[in-house]
Amino acid sequence: MRRYAIAVMARAPEPGRVKTRLVPPLSCECAANLYRCLLLDKLLQVAGLTDIDPYLAYTPLEARPSMLALLPDGFTLIPQAGSTLGDRLHRLSAILLERGHQAVILIDSDSPTLPTPYLLDAVKQLQGGTTDLVLGPTDDGGYYLIGLKRPCRALFDDIPWSSQTVLNETLHRATAQRLQVAVLPPWFDVDTPDDLTRLQRDLATAGAAIAPHTRRFLFG
Repeated sequence: MRRYAIAVMARAPEPGRVKTRLVPPLSCECAANLYRCLLLDKLLQVAGLTDIDPYLAYTPLEARPSMLALLPDGFTLIPQAGSTLGDRLHRLSAILLERGHQAVILIDSDSPTLPTPYLLDAVKQLQGGTTDLVLGPTDDGGYYLIGLKRPCRALFDDIPWSSQTVLNETLHRATAQRLQVAVLPPWFDVDTPDDLTRLQRDLATAGAAIAPHTRRFLFG
């Protein structure tokens, strides 16, 4: 197994446990339904890629049956393990690399309009002989994607997650580890009411094939 792995990081779409910053304006149930659509669209996007091994990395552990029901053909379901987000990201990347993948790319599940060429560019960057780490920045200071060729716990431990300094701190850690970094164009994920407004505006003018599940949820 020498192909690249792409793993979508996801939570079970349960009311009150996902997209809580969208409540209000949404109800807990609507926020969970929206997240389910965001996840389905991300899985659909990854399913359209070739020459990669796709994974759905889920939490919590007891959600396995419901996550299996969402799984597209060709995907492998893998649980997230760890007490913090950083621990889960590190463990997942290490496990997939230990399975023999040349590199692993971890992506979020809530950026349904992310241009597919950005994902392809991440793979291309890692295929190069010099790039050790790829990051896809989000507008709020985090990242929607991280790709690496070898495990590196220093990139994940004690990161101030959900803050505006996540990307900068990760870049600082990469420099300290002497990693060669490639940075993709920025994009946004859907966390806040302003993000939701932007998503609605973007989908209103985008092609019908972009994020079809989310589009149906928002526009009927």
